[in-house]
Amino acid sequence: MNHQQPSKTFSGLAVGQPLPKIENREKVLGKAEYIADLFRPGMVHAALLGSPHAHARILSYDVSNALAAPGVVAVLTGDDVGHGRMGAFIKDEHAIAKGKVLYVGEPVAAVAAETEAEARAACRLIKIEYEELQAVLSPEEGIADGAPILHEELGSYFKVFNAGSSGNVCSRTVLEEGDVDAAWAQCDVVVEGEFTTQAQAHLALEPCGALAEVDANGRVTLWSANQSVFRVQANVSESLGLPMSKLRCLTPRVGGGFGNKMEAHIQPITVALAIKCGRPVKMILSREEDFEVVRARHPYRIRMKTGAKSDGTLVARRCEVLLDCGAFADDSPGVLGYSLLMAGGPYRIPNMKCEGQLIYTNKLRFGAYRGFGNPQVTFAGEQQIDEIARHIGMDPFEIRRKNMLQEGDSWFVGPKIASNGLAECLSAIEEASGWNKGGVRSTASPGKKRGYGLAVSAHISGLLGTGAIVRMLEDGTIALNTGATDIGQGSDTVLAQICAETLRVPLSMVSVASPDTDGSPYNWGTTASRVTYTTGRAVAAAAGSVVKQAMAHAAEILDCDLADLELRDGGRIGARGANTDLSFAAISARAHWAKGGPIVGSKTLVFDEPTHDPKRAIALGLPFPRIGVFSFGALLTEIEVDEVSGQVKVLRAWTAADVGQAINPLLVEVQLEGAFVQGMGYALYEEMVWDGGRLANPSMMDYKIPTSRDVPNDIYAIIVEEPEPNGPFGAKGAGEIGLNCVPASIANAVHQATGFRHRHLPLTSERVLNGLLASEVEAGAN
Repeated sequence: MNHQQPSKTFSGLAVGQPLPKIENREKVLGKAEYIADLFRPGMVHAALLGSPHAHARILSYDVSNALAAPGVVAVLTGDDVGHGRMGAFIKDEHAIAKGKVLYVGEPVAAVAAETEAEARAACRLIKIEYEELQAVLSPEEGIADGAPILHEELGSYFKVFNAGSSGNVCSRTVLEEGDVDAAWAQCDVVVEGEFTTQAQAHLALEPCGALAEVDANGRVTLWSANQSVFRVQANVSESLGLPMSKLRCLTPRVGGGFGNKMEAHIQPITVALAIKCGRPVKMILSREEDFEVVRARHPYRIRMKTGAKSDGTLVARRCEVLLDCGAFADDSPGVLGYSLLMAGGPYRIPNMKCEGQLIYTNKLRFGAYRGFGNPQVTFAGEQQIDEIARHIGMDPFEIRRKNMLQEGDSWFVGPKIASNGLAECLSAIEEASGWNKGGVRSTASPGKKRGYGLAVSAHISGLLGTGAIVRMLEDGTIALNTGATDIGQGSDTVLAQICAETLRVPLSMVSVASPDTDGSPYNWGTTASRVTYTTGRAVAAAAGSVVKQAMAHAAEILDCDLADLELRDGGRIGARGANTDLSFAAISARAHWAKGGPIVGSKTLVFDEPTHDPKRAIALGLPFPRIGVFSFGALLTEIEVDEVSGQVKVLRAWTAADVGQAINPLLVEVQLEGAFVQGMGYALYEEMVWDGGRLANPSMMDYKIPTSRDVPNDIYAIIVEEPEPNGPFGAKGAGEIGLNCVPASIANAVHQATGFRHRHLPLTSERVLNGLLASEVEAGAN
């Protein structure tokens, strides 16, 4: 790891330190408790019955044989739930299929029994009569004349923004700045093409699961694998008609998410079963069910056109995207809108128009996935930057430097850029790889072709609401509560470090509460790389309030002015120039037992910087009206292509990210490495394949992901720090920036190696070999 760090404006007691995650010991010892480890007295187990049809009306249920089966205590169908609907942007989804089914595997019934095996056996005894309907299996089919309408009541659904929904169009977004049509005449070189990307499974280590219990007063307690207890609470309450005050949601340890656990999965069904049978109910999806039932990364069809002057100055870009929404909206409108916002890349392009449609189909819902639409449009956009550079004979680093946005510039349609370390990222990987010395261009192995690919990207950190509560306990130690879910990425540790640094105490003095809707302050979710920046701001402010209150006590005890006091390492306050000081324990004891009351700091906030400046740009159907604070990244990848098989092997990667201030450099490094590997899988191997309406490869036997044999030994993670003015100690997000560039970087490398430009993912051996042969035929003809 290379760590380029500016001069510090803080003590460095906790922030900037590569500390291990605070929960490491319990995980290493096998004592961390996940949903599968939880148990409640009298608990029963549940299983799902999925639809065999992609699109069908439900005519009747016969559950008599299932109810008579050994161990069965309850059966749930759509007849047992009301007409409530849930959804992040469009309320279009029931707790369980009701009236009709919209994808193969959609839950149509659930059984609670004494054992999981009994529940699964009873599911097979349920008889459901269907009227099969014509299915819509692609966005193109969905918008064709005469296509069957999937959501007949779409017009009546509640929508949180102007979605433009009609027919099978779930939502549409249009963003425009400058005059694109007139700008093409100013261009000396124009490149255009159509790109497609595939569906990718999240494959978190832990499948989705939930455990629900109803108390004697009818109040429900729900534990689940999730990325937001507050989104769980909202979705369950909306779909089942439960007042939020009647539902308490908690989070045990979570074994990864990547977006799969942001919105509802089986929580509403588990709660409905617990209410019906009056006993605690636990349900854990199998790996196959997790593939088929929950959500995945969106397949994209992208039409992109980019124009530039002969000196490399970018002039115009037009981008049109068509997204497969799947059966329900979920987070898809946000993914569409965000991807269009990022479609210009981190460049000054004065004339841009980006528009897209999101189309309902009879597949499982697509939703949030690490990158949130950014990897798809970056795959297209960064290849076109390379194409332009090749046409005009310009170095790929130089064309990006020439056009990149600077601090003080505005992003496409309006968000301001307060910090930008992209230039440093490019210089860092150029130096580390030896590109600027010519040393990176090493000789390929016999029978191989070698290539290098560059790509850059940006990602946001500021979005929606959050909060933090910091309490000074009686002994002077600190309790932190944020409502942010740590899904394995280390946010508990990072937020504790921010708290500890503000209070100047060792990390060991800070405990972190598990998210609980009864006691935690609101936090929208662990998603969109927002926790370090957005929630971190709340933590720093809440801890700062604790310092202020403690200072007031110390001033009275020491009989001095506040201005004369200083906060010292170890949780102590003393007068400047004096050796005497007070411990937090002494101050907290006074507050608890003598004067003022317990010291508690709190802060809630919502990110409120506008996405769109109406004076400079047009925005229609904008799902996130307030979004911003940009992290930046650059990636150089070295690959070899086997001339016989077409197999692509990644040899080395240099990945640099401007994260503002690395609160924990070790965790940032791990994020960059993990993001690269996940992006490599997306670029080269992973693809969910449908046979008609049925997912054909819902298992690890048939779905290829990178293993230790595929991952290069040399992934050089470089941290660049360009502090964000209002970030906690200057920090920005790091969770997604390392993935966005990977498919584009690898595609650019494959083009350099083979001479063939690939516009369709994944870059399988067959696809790359066909491209290699085509380029050789073309070369021979010339």
